[in-house]
Amino acid sequence: MTHLSQNAYSIKHIKRIDNNTIIIEFNNKNSLYFDMTKGKSLIYKREKLQNAKKDFNAPFDVVLQKRFINSKIEKIELYNNDKIINIRVNSSSSYKKLTTILQLEFTGKHTNIIVLDENRIILEALRHIDEFSSSRVVKVGVKLDEIPKQDYIPKIEVVENIEETLYKVYEEIEAKNIANYKKQKITQVKKKLKKLEKTVSSLPLKESLEIESNELYEKANLILNNLHQIKPYAKSFKTYNYEGLEVEVDLNVEMAASTYSNELFKKAKRAKHKATNIKIEKDNLEEKIEFLRRLINNLENSSSIDEMEFLYPKKERNQTKTKKSQMYESFFFEGYKIMLGTSERENIYLLQNSKASDFWFHLKDRPSSHVIVQNSKKTIPDTVIEKAAVICAQFSTDFSGTYEVDFTQRRNVKIQSGANVLYNPYTTIVVKI
Repeated sequence: MTHLSQNAYSIKHIKRIDNNTIIIEFNNKNSLYFDMTKGKSLIYKREKLQNAKKDFNAPFDVVLQKRFINSKIEKIELYNNDKIINIRVNSSSSYKKLTTILQLEFTGKHTNIIVLDENRIILEALRHIDEFSSSRVVKVGVKLDEIPKQDYIPKIEVVENIEETLYKVYEEIEAKNIANYKKQKITQVKKKLKKLEKTVSSLPLKESLEIESNELYEKANLILNNLHQIKPYAKSFKTYNYEGLEVEVDLNVEMAASTYSNELFKKAKRAKHKATNIKIEKDNLEEKIEFLRRLINNLENSSSIDEMEFLYPKKERNQTKTKKSQMYESFFFEGYKIMLGTSERENIYLLQNSKASDFWFHLKDRPSSHVIVQNSKKTIPDTVIEKAAVICAQFSTDFSGTYEVDFTQRRNVKIQSGANVLYNPYTTIVVKI
């Protein structure tokens, strides 16, 4: 408190940046954050300015800005010898000098931010409390009662460097938030990974499908060749197979033998077709699995919530159908859409469906995912180029290190066969992951 009262003489700016957090800029660019979450209230500083999660325009926010922006601090004190900070300010309007008190209550269940006039009449509050919820009413126009004092012995610690301590408070909270967020994101991806792995393991073997197809064809042909001797509604009949062995062939009593034979031919054809495509399907699924494993690895190596949100953003309510229909993974950075192919099929799709002005990225002289940045101009910002190159490297290799990534506009990329291409001219960027 002494540090604040000795070093803060004006409030340059004040605003809410989260539901329970406000930022106050004292003097000039000396910003403090007040997180007034019930039971977890704290004060901290951070190196990089924290952006507001949304625009807060409630009456509380309007009064905050009206009464405190560019105001002169008259007094800062620990109020009523409790865990309450009172900041008393004077601001000049076109009519008269206004005195306002910002009361920050770090008091457990009573934690609140309350704006008072000089007579301690409530002008606004972060949390309004009526007489049915508590014996202490917090309502506009009412004089604020005192918080019932708790019997406690304050813990006094000597802080050598208050600035350093305030930064450390944020770093510890942020580290905990990052760890929790990382765990949440990785759990979500692992759930998808497990589902895909289960799908792959449940896929029938190509050989089994071929055997099934041959057996169905043989059975259908045996029925077709013996139609003249099959009695109506018979459950089965005996005949000789193509190896000269006597066999009993089951029938479907619910349909004519000729119809049943046609159904078997259809099933045999489907099984044969599935056997032909099962390898392609399995390869595509395994490439998706590899992408998810690399995504988990990249999330593990992330150092901020913003980075994790970029790699694996929250789904919007109406996003599910769109995501399923996409033939690629997509990321958004500084207004640019970055598209990543995670399989040969997706790489081919991106090559065939990108525009001449789009930018194309690929690891230099080695197999990799294809990355396309949607673009309608001649150039894209260096920050976007670097981000696209990093994505290309992150999802094309399993190891950290330094990688060379070639990029050029899509008009300079010539498809040879499948996802194999020739390109010229091009630029090479070196990125570290």
